[in-house]
Amino acid sequence: MTLMQQPRLNQPKITLLAALIVGVIAGCSDRDAARQHTHTEKPLVVAEQPAVEADITSHEQVKRHPIAENSVMLSTPPVESMLLTGAVVTLDAPVADNYQDNPSNGVQQAAQVPLSTFSVDVDTGSYANVRQYLSMGEQPPADAIREEAFVNYFPYDYPLPTTPSQPFAVHTEIAPAPWHEDRQLLRIGLQGYDLTLEERQPSNLVFLVDVSGSMSDPNRLPLLVQSLQMLAKNLNENDSVSIVTYAGSSQVVLPATKGDQTETILAALQQLTSGGSTNGQGGIKMAYQQAKTHFIDGGTNRVLLATDGDFNVGMTDIDALKALIADERDNGISLTTIGFGRGGYNDHLMEQLADVGDGNHAYIDSLHEAQKVLVRQMSGTLQTIARDVKIQVEFNPNTVKEYRLIGYQNRLLNDEDFNNDAVDAGEIGAGHSVTALYEITLVGDQGQIDERRYQNEDASSDDAKQGSTFNNELAQVKVRYKLPEDDNSELLTTIVARDALLTSFNKASESFQFAAASAAFAQKLKDNSYVETLDYAQIAEIANNNRGDDPFNYRGEFVKLVQLAESLH
Repeated sequence: MTLMQQPRLNQPKITLLAALIVGVIAGCSDRDAARQHTHTEKPLVVAEQPAVEADITSHEQVKRHPIAENSVMLSTPPVESMLLTGAVVTLDAPVADNYQDNPSNGVQQAAQVPLSTFSVDVDTGSYANVRQYLSMGEQPPADAIREEAFVNYFPYDYPLPTTPSQPFAVHTEIAPAPWHEDRQLLRIGLQGYDLTLEERQPSNLVFLVDVSGSMSDPNRLPLLVQSLQMLAKNLNENDSVSIVTYAGSSQVVLPATKGDQTETILAALQQLTSGGSTNGQGGIKMAYQQAKTHFIDGGTNRVLLATDGDFNVGMTDIDALKALIADERDNGISLTTIGFGRGGYNDHLMEQLADVGDGNHAYIDSLHEAQKVLVRQMSGTLQTIARDVKIQVEFNPNTVKEYRLIGYQNRLLNDEDFNNDAVDAGEIGAGHSVTALYEITLVGDQGQIDERRYQNEDASSDDAKQGSTFNNELAQVKVRYKLPEDDNSELLTTIVARDALLTSFNKASESFQFAAASAAFAQKLKDNSYVETLDYAQIAEIANNNRGDDPFNYRGEFVKLVQLAESLH
């Protein structure tokens, strides 16, 4: 047969063959090859083929952020001294991370929209994720930045509750905003009851570990193993641990084992190796089966999903996956997600699954972060003290012209959801604190929205229908929550008085000023225009002046991170 007589191969086969050859040469796993279908700004140089979007994020707007080619990946504490040495990975091509559309909240007029309702959120994964971008010398994508995660990453000095029957109290503080003379900052803080070791419930834990091919990078499976080993060393004889792995298939590599059998658990973790594609559906189903088999009545029953969050085999319908996790949540089994890796990291999916599963989402980029999430905050990570926690703020239009909630964009609720106990909301773990910040403009100050010509004038008059009694009130803050064993919610209410407004930002508490700095930093990185008058150097100065007691250097690291961000601009 001559060259001209040879049968013509069709283009899809050529494309597939080229992709396979490139994958073999680069030593890629099955899953790494699959990543070539992800949209990037700098496509791989192989036979042309259309980009394929994964169905896992259907029904949601998702953005993908490509990392620079040949980026250095470090599984070390960013900014601070290295805890893991020599852990360097060179990417052969840019690979995209997944983020949900996440624009900042806009300004609302109190006379038109007096109620602001949202679910609490203690997830801090966004802060650690953004920290890694900056430590690699890259500007993080705007949608990766969730302002509330920056604020809630740090502990504050709220008074601790004294009894688990009253799991938290509401604390408020109000002072001028550091970025605009006509703006005030209202801080709402919740501090959870902190459990002693003796009070911690027995835990039935299932470590669900992604061991697919792409997890071989040092900042993925190796760091994941070391992180879970830290947690395992702090369990006791009342706890139970199972380990389920998933790649192309799923398996139980460690049946339920008492928490004090530390060496057995550590050995099982140490033997984990990566390879194959990612059947997340099979892994999740098997993990829940393990949790149900060894269910502890009156204890904590939780699946800890540790992965880079990219499921490319099995269930690809996000709604079906959410339904599965919600059903198991109603059966008393929660889900916590722990993210690893850079390049192909699915932040959007990881946060969604944790929200539906009544758990929290963390991102681990170093042993330093693993120690924070899984050791120092172990009780909060594992044990819930309040469920379905919602906040509703009613602003008084006689005294407040405008307001803006900083962060919590994907936690907003309908106003009627506040009193509906059937509506799922966020959880607070033992010892966790939750902070929310509102930027407000008082009546008489220059607002950001023009006055409405035809609005009801009575709302701002001294003879308003509500009467002069309320003219010293700025807002009413209401919090609903359920105790872990209850189906009916409890209500807490507090009033924010106008005479509580401090005369200057510098008179606010140390923790208030630091929280303001963290919120300003997030907004500055997000480039949302609300803090244009405050530069990075000023944010770093505020944070540095209000470090306070910082035994683990979280706030000191923040100051260096702000300085690093300044150098990148």
